Amino acid sequence: MTQLEINPTDHTIQLSGRLDAQTVAPLWPLASKLGVCEVDASKVSYCDGAGVALFYLLIQGGAKIKQLAPPFAELLDAFQVETPLYQAPIPAKIGWLTALGKATAEHKTALRHAISYLGELSAAMHQVLLSPSKLRITEVIATASKNGADALPIVALIAALLGMILAFQSAIPMRQFGAEVFVADLVGLSLVRELAPLMMAILLAGRTGAAFAAELASMKVNEELNALTTLGLNPIRYLVLPRIIATTLMAPLLSACAVLIGLVGAAIVMLSFNIPIQTYISRVSTIVHLGDFTGGLFKAAIFGMEIALIGCFRGLQAGSGASAVGAATTQAVVSSIVAVVVSDGLFAFVFYLLGW
Repeated sequence: MTQLEINPTDHTIQLSGRLDAQTVAPLWPLASKLGVCEVDASKVSYCDGAGVALFYLLIQGGAKIKQLAPPFAELLDAFQVETPLYQAPIPAKIGWLTALGKATAEHKTALRHAISYLGELSAAMHQVLLSPSKLRITEVIATASKNGADALPIVALIAALLGMILAFQSAIPMRQFGAEVFVADLVGLSLVRELAPLMMAILLAGRTGAAFAAELASMKVNEELNALTTLGLNPIRYLVLPRIIATTLMAPLLSACAVLIGLVGAAIVMLSFNIPIQTYISRVSTIVHLGDFTGGLFKAAIFGMEIALIGCFRGLQAGSGASAVGAATTQAVVSSIVAVVVSDGLFAFVFYLLGW
């Protein structure tokens, strides 16, 4: 049985018995409060790592260990218990000017990487234009099928619900003035100009942009991008360019499908308000012009290109480790949505100046 006896007259401590993990635990709180003293360890019959830790605590507090058996003393000496523990220095407070400088340097580095990425992509596109055989057509078709046709069900569902909700919420206040028929004008213009491309882009950012970032980040973490470079293949032309072309081409098609399905959903609601389908179609065809439709498709193409650019860029800039894949995916989705919303605002301003 382990005992710790304190002699208050001469400030000595008597340790006896076994010093192991089970017996040291009860002594630890008392040993941490002893301070400067002498420890008689002549009656210690066993000592392992836990006992050495107890002696280390006593020595760091100013105690001196005496008459410890030679085998235990050799074990204690091997741990250099008289050497104090390393304490990390307290980090100095960073001033606002230093913080501003660091933030500027980080943004400068990110801007340099983005410019380099766009330059490499432009060079790859130039090579493909000069020699179209360098473009991986099969990869473009596969990516278009995976991120276009496979995304159609979710886009159709959201578009139908959006058209129905928009028509229903608009018809209720207009019904007070007997103007339910003008709901077709509102739904048609809003879907064609804004809601269909924007809704499609947000779904594409969460589905396709995240997938691009996760795929390329995983390839970078697994050193597959370095392997492609070693084989003489440019990752930008081999991986990024097909994804950007496929997404840019499929985004307008998804937006067109969203417009048609959203108008069908709104038509169902209009029928419930006793508006004939012929009247609904006539109002939509009258208020929506070809320029509105082509403008919405153009916006959708730009949104798709932005989403693919940002998703691939975040994947290529991913760090190392498993967490880098998740971080790249999150950054891709957030950056894509922000870019889409900002671009939509710029389009609205430009189209307003053009009288559209």
